[in-house]
Amino acid sequence: MFDQVTAHDRRSVLYDWILRGGIALAYVYFGAAKFPSGTGSEWFKIFQQIGFGQWFRYFTGAVEILGGLLVLIPPTATIGLVVLASTMLGAVLIVAFVIGNAIFCIFPGAFLVGLLAVWLSRGD
Repeated sequence: MFDQVTAHDRRSVLYDWILRGGIALAYVYFGAAKFPSGTGSEWFKIFQQIGFGQWFRYFTGAVEILGGLLVLIPPTATIGLVVLASTMLGAVLIVAFVIGNAIFCIFPGAFLVGLLAVWLSRGD
Protein backbone atom coordinates (compact mmCIF):
# COMPACT_ATOMS: atom_id res chain seq x y z
CA MET A 1 0.00 0.00 0.00
CA PHE A 2 2.69 2.49 0.97
CA ASP A 3 5.79 2.47 -1.18
CA GLN A 4 9.11 2.68 0.57
CA VAL A 5 11.31 5.46 -0.75
CA THR A 6 14.88 4.27 -0.77
CA ALA A 7 18.00 6.40 -0.62
CA HIS A 8 18.66 5.43 -4.24
CA ASP A 9 15.25 6.79 -5.28
CA ARG A 10 15.93 10.07 -3.47
CA ARG A 11 19.29 10.38 -5.21
CA SER A 12 17.64 9.72 -8.57
CA VAL A 13 15.04 12.40 -7.96
CA LEU A 14 17.69 14.86 -6.78
CA TYR A 15 19.90 14.04 -9.77
CA ASP A 16 16.94 14.58 -12.11
CA TRP A 17 16.15 17.96 -10.54
CA ILE A 18 19.78 19.07 -10.76
CA LEU A 19 20.00 18.07 -14.43
CA ARG A 20 16.71 19.72 -15.33
CA GLY A 21 17.59 22.82 -13.32
CA GLY A 22 20.92 23.14 -15.11
CA ILE A 23 19.28 22.72 -18.50
CA ALA A 24 16.61 25.27 -17.60
CA LEU A 25 19.16 27.83 -16.42
CA ALA A 26 21.32 27.38 -19.51
CA TYR A 27 18.49 27.70 -22.01
CA VAL A 28 16.73 30.57 -20.27
CA TYR A 29 20.09 32.37 -20.23
CA PHE A 30 20.88 31.60 -23.90
CA GLY A 31 17.35 32.46 -24.96
CA ALA A 32 17.35 35.78 -23.10
CA ALA A 33 20.76 36.63 -24.59
CA LYS A 34 19.16 36.71 -28.04
CA PHE A 35 16.85 39.63 -27.21
CA PRO A 36 19.19 42.65 -26.97
CA SER A 37 18.99 44.15 -30.45
CA GLY A 38 22.22 46.07 -30.82
CA THR A 39 23.74 45.64 -34.28
CA GLY A 40 27.09 44.90 -32.64
CA SER A 41 25.83 41.86 -30.74
CA GLU A 42 27.08 38.46 -31.83
CA TRP A 43 23.56 37.01 -32.06
CA PHE A 44 22.48 39.89 -34.31
CA LYS A 45 25.35 39.09 -36.68
CA ILE A 46 24.69 35.34 -36.65
CA PHE A 47 21.00 35.75 -37.41
CA GLN A 48 21.86 38.32 -40.10
CA GLN A 49 23.96 35.61 -41.78
CA ILE A 50 21.08 33.14 -41.57
CA GLY A 51 18.99 35.55 -43.61
CA PHE A 52 15.52 34.89 -42.19
CA GLY A 53 15.36 38.30 -40.56
CA GLN A 54 15.73 39.36 -36.95
CA TRP A 55 12.26 38.06 -36.08
CA PHE A 56 13.84 34.58 -36.21
CA ARG A 57 16.31 35.59 -33.47
CA TYR A 58 13.43 36.66 -31.22
CA PHE A 59 11.47 33.49 -32.06
CA THR A 60 14.49 31.29 -31.30
CA GLY A 61 15.09 33.09 -28.00
CA ALA A 62 11.44 32.67 -26.99
CA VAL A 63 11.47 28.96 -27.91
CA GLU A 64 14.64 28.39 -25.87
CA ILE A 65 13.17 30.16 -22.84
CA LEU A 66 9.89 28.25 -23.18
CA GLY A 67 11.74 24.93 -23.53
CA GLY A 68 13.87 25.71 -20.49
CA LEU A 69 10.81 26.49 -18.40
CA LEU A 70 8.99 23.36 -19.59
CA VAL A 71 11.97 21.23 -18.54
CA LEU A 72 11.57 22.51 -14.97
CA ILE A 73 7.98 21.27 -14.62
CA PRO A 74 8.06 17.47 -14.12
CA PRO A 75 4.96 16.61 -16.22
CA THR A 76 6.22 18.76 -19.13
CA ALA A 77 9.93 17.95 -18.88
CA THR A 78 9.88 15.56 -21.82
CA ILE A 79 8.09 18.11 -24.00
CA GLY A 80 10.67 20.72 -23.01
CA LEU A 81 13.53 18.36 -23.86
CA VAL A 82 11.96 17.65 -27.27
CA VAL A 83 11.49 21.38 -27.95
CA LEU A 84 15.10 22.13 -27.00
CA ALA A 85 16.51 19.15 -28.90
CA SER A 86 14.56 20.24 -32.00
CA THR A 87 15.98 23.72 -31.64
CA MET A 88 19.52 22.33 -31.40
CA LEU A 89 18.96 20.07 -34.41
CA GLY A 90 17.80 23.12 -36.35
CA ALA A 91 20.88 25.02 -35.19
CA VAL A 92 23.18 22.22 -36.38
CA LEU A 93 21.52 22.16 -39.79
CA ILE A 94 21.51 25.94 -40.17
CA VAL A 95 25.14 26.31 -39.10
CA ALA A 96 26.24 23.50 -41.43
CA PHE A 97 24.19 24.29 -44.52
CA VAL A 98 23.14 27.95 -44.36
CA ILE A 99 26.11 29.58 -42.65
CA GLY A 100 28.44 26.92 -44.06
CA ASN A 101 30.77 26.54 -41.09
CA ALA A 102 30.71 22.87 -40.13
CA ILE A 103 33.22 23.27 -37.28
CA PHE A 104 30.73 25.43 -35.36
CA CYS A 105 28.21 22.58 -35.48
CA ILE A 106 30.14 21.10 -32.56
CA PHE A 107 28.50 23.39 -30.01
CA PRO A 108 24.82 22.90 -30.86
CA GLY A 109 25.59 19.27 -31.67
CA ALA A 110 27.04 18.71 -28.21
CA PHE A 111 23.97 20.31 -26.62
CA LEU A 112 21.75 18.10 -28.79
CA VAL A 113 23.58 14.95 -27.68
CA GLY A 114 23.37 16.08 -24.04
CA LEU A 115 19.64 16.72 -24.26
CA LEU A 116 19.05 13.34 -25.86
CA ALA A 117 21.14 11.66 -23.15
CA VAL A 118 19.09 13.32 -20.41
CA TRP A 119 15.85 12.30 -22.13
CA LEU A 120 17.00 8.70 -22.48
CA SER A 121 18.23 8.57 -18.88
CA ARG A 122 14.80 9.67 -17.65
CA GLY A 123 13.15 6.60 -19.16
CA ASP A 124 10.06 8.54 -20.32
